Amino acid sequence: MQEPILMPTLSDTMESGKLIQWLKQPGEVVKKGDVLAEVETDKAVMDVEAFHDGYLLGPLAAAESDIPVGTVIGYISDTPQKNQQAETTAEAAAAAKEAVREAQRASPPSNRTTAKKKASIQTTHPVARPEPSVPTVTDPSGVKASPYARGLAHELGVDLNQPRAGADGVIRASQVLAAALAGPGPNLEAGPAYRYKLFTSMHKAVADNMIAAVATPTFRINARLPLAPLKALAHAQQLSLTLLLARACALCVQQHPNFNAVYTARALVVRKQVDVGIAVDVPGGLLTPVLRDAAQRPIAELNEDWRILRDKIKRNRLGPNDYQGATFYLSNLGMFEQVSHFDAIVPLGAAAILSLGAEQEVKAEFTLSCDHRVVFGADAARFLQTLALLLNEPKGLGITATSASS
Repeated sequence: MQEPILMPTLSDTMESGKLIQWLKQPGEVVKKGDVLAEVETDKAVMDVEAFHDGYLLGPLAAAESDIPVGTVIGYISDTPQKNQQAETTAEAAAAAKEAVREAQRASPPSNRTTAKKKASIQTTHPVARPEPSVPTVTDPSGVKASPYARGLAHELGVDLNQPRAGADGVIRASQVLAAALAGPGPNLEAGPAYRYKLFTSMHKAVADNMIAAVATPTFRINARLPLAPLKALAHAQQLSLTLLLARACALCVQQHPNFNAVYTARALVVRKQVDVGIAVDVPGGLLTPVLRDAAQRPIAELNEDWRILRDKIKRNRLGPNDYQGATFYLSNLGMFEQVSHFDAIVPLGAAAILSLGAEQEVKAEFTLSCDHRVVFGADAARFLQTLALLLNEPKGLGITATSASS
């Protein structure tokens, strides 16, 4: 009996993963829980583990290749077999899986979402009855697109160099529509010679999130507040200033619970705890590690969590549970002395984000960007009033002399 190894779905935004390397070779004995391979997602490098005891069988998907989620990348067998015997079965199953995926990509977005969710939880054999694959046409410039997508692009006036292709390198109708809704692209022919630099997985994820968030009706409110008392406390307790700012934000949200809500078409959804996402600059993009229940938990626990999160970021091992689901966000560019203030985009799933620039003349400028469907101007003003009190009297953060040092 052979069990397929599928490219896992490791986040809600993941459509494909880059297979970095195999850590086991065909024919090797594997145990349940063994790490078989490493996969790069849009946020981090994750491990692919064995779900069964047995023997690893090929053909294995090639390293350094982008593979759609749910695709078979190898097999585990309960008996050792020659790789040649497994290849025919594996290749046929992989071809069937890819044919089904291509048909799914050609279906409406709602159907694709359902299919993607099914792929993320399916751990048995792939679908055995393939559907007809979608034919593609390659033009002289090398752009691959389905005939329908090509015709739709002509009707809508979309340059096929504008849409981003799917994980398999083919442009389909949904991507043409997305490009049309995003508006016209730049006229590249009017400028100097150019080349294309493909997005990294992280850059693409950031861009997609920003496009989705830009529809949020946002207003911004500013305040100049002192940081000296908070800095003194951070130094005395050997704690991160960013950690203390996150704690202050969480306590403000606790006193103004609408800032812990999120807009949906049905109603406002108010969460039961404050999870603060902190924007962190990393090569090639940014990450938002989350401090869970930041208003209620002891500062020593939060400090340890923050240490662990920073270590995971350094090792590129941040997992979806580490960066998803924040209810409020903080972005600090105070380390850049030339930045007096800046606006931040409210991420999807939150009502607000607080940004601050460098300290100038004893005070720093804070900007609170808010979703106007959830909170209003006076709400934001009261939030900043509460924040000002905490920054002036940081003892209200609940930090004692026994707090753990970072």
